[in-house]
Amino acid sequence: MHSDRKLTAADRAIAAVGQLLSTVAAPAVAARPFPGRAKDENLSESERLRAGRYMRVNHTGEICAQSLYAAQGLTARDPAIAQQMQQAAREETDHLVWCERRLNELGARKSLLNPLWGIGAFAMGGIAGLAGAKWNLGFVAETERQVERHLDSHMNKLPSADKRSREVVAQMREDEIQHGAAARAAGGAELPRPVRAMMKLSARAMTSVSHWI
Repeated sequence: MHSDRKLTAADRAIAAVGQLLSTVAAPAVAARPFPGRAKDENLSESERLRAGRYMRVNHTGEICAQSLYAAQGLTARDPAIAQQMQQAAREETDHLVWCERRLNELGARKSLLNPLWGIGAFAMGGIAGLAGAKWNLGFVAETERQVERHLDSHMNKLPSADKRSREVVAQMREDEIQHGAAARAAGGAELPRPVRAMMKLSARAMTSVSHWI
């Protein structure tokens, strides 16, 4: 018999962990079409290798984004905030799929440490969610601000001939700006400077290591 009971904390925890495992290990499906419309240019081997490394970093970043939002949705006390986090996670799935497709096209692999990055991001998201709605949203806004800067740097570092990767990164950047603006509009607070610095250091560690491993 079908039951319309509300989800318990245990139900939500199981769903969040399931989402984390699915993000790291299972193939995802994008809701929107792949934004890379340009044809692949004749990239040199070194250009293809360089592009693959930057897209691997972006893919790992999307693993982290999925994990963050899953944990934030799990620990959020406000059902409306939890729903907003779940919606953001679904939108970020497109980015994950696009990055993986581009990695495959470039003949590059994913980061071998994706499970570790995912678990770490899940822990950080859980703490943000427990801190309360304004800090939960503020964490999203700051994360997206830092991601925007990170994607800006990749636009400058990707090979100029790799228009296909650039189109993917440009669409991702546009989406991240919208996510950050939505979080601020919903009441996200400016995080304390030490917290922003810690987030920046964590992101730098992830990007530096996943560039190579």
